[in-house]
Amino acid sequence: MRTWLRQHRQAFAAALGKLAAQKATGMVSALVIGVALALPTGGYALLDGVRALTGRMALDPQLSVFLRGDVKRADAGALAARIKADPRVAALRFVPRELALKELAAVEGLSDVVGALERNPLPDAFVLRSRDPDPQTIDALAADLRREPAVEHVQADAGWARRLAALARLARLAVLLLAALLAFGLVAVTFNTIRLQILTQRDEIAVSKLIGATDAFIRRPFFYVGLLQGLGGGLLALAIVWVGLGLLNVQVAALAATYGTNFRFAFLSRSDALAVVLFAAGLGWLGAYLSVSRYLREIQPK
Repeated sequence: MRTWLRQHRQAFAAALGKLAAQKATGMVSALVIGVALALPTGGYALLDGVRALTGRMALDPQLSVFLRGDVKRADAGALAARIKADPRVAALRFVPRELALKELAAVEGLSDVVGALERNPLPDAFVLRSRDPDPQTIDALAADLRREPAVEHVQADAGWARRLAALARLARLAVLLLAALLAFGLVAVTFNTIRLQILTQRDEIAVSKLIGATDAFIRRPFFYVGLLQGLGGGLLALAIVWVGLGLLNVQVAALAATYGTNFRFAFLSRSDALAVVLFAAGLGWLGAYLSVSRYLREIQPK
């Protein structure tokens, strides 16, 4: 075990020496990995923020039923009884026009507008929740409600939010596909970088093979080179995403303030950030493994 650990320490020191001797090549490789990984990582962070935003919204299958202005409360009560009796309705809430106007006046920037109104223009309304979230069921329920003589308009409140959530899921799949595609490219970058380093040391490798060095002994320093390059690229990707989100949040904060919220795009959690760094390091190791293994197969005696 001590011999094995000593060999790994020596290989790690040799890898650091190689990177120090070829700073430009190592920095360019890390920069390529960092920029490429910053794209899917930043997309993931943005989508996670959108998911958190949509999670605050009501995604329940709700319908808003607005009554005609001349409908009396007694007729509204009779309609409420019929709606409650419908097996497709899970819950029903009556919103009188007075309460609706009060809630509208509480919205920032609208109190003066509401105060200038001579009369209440808002109708009485019902907010109901469907038992079945299936869109066809909701559409059928909405069509039946529109046939009621006392109903002026029926609106599916959560429809747009469900569409937004579906688009977010689609975008998440696109980010995963982009990450997979870029991963192949990053493995190729590391493969080529290690290949060039191998070619500059082919005489040293040949001598090592002649005196009995094993393939594992030859591979080890190159594995650490790829691993360190990937690690540096992963850290650089996190730095790029952190700076990008900071710049983006300046504008997002101004937009969110107009809606009376303090929404911000949050940086990755510790576990997600660690996963990005480990993923980048793994890609660097994989590229080095493929490159060294191919070279060693080429020099094996026929």
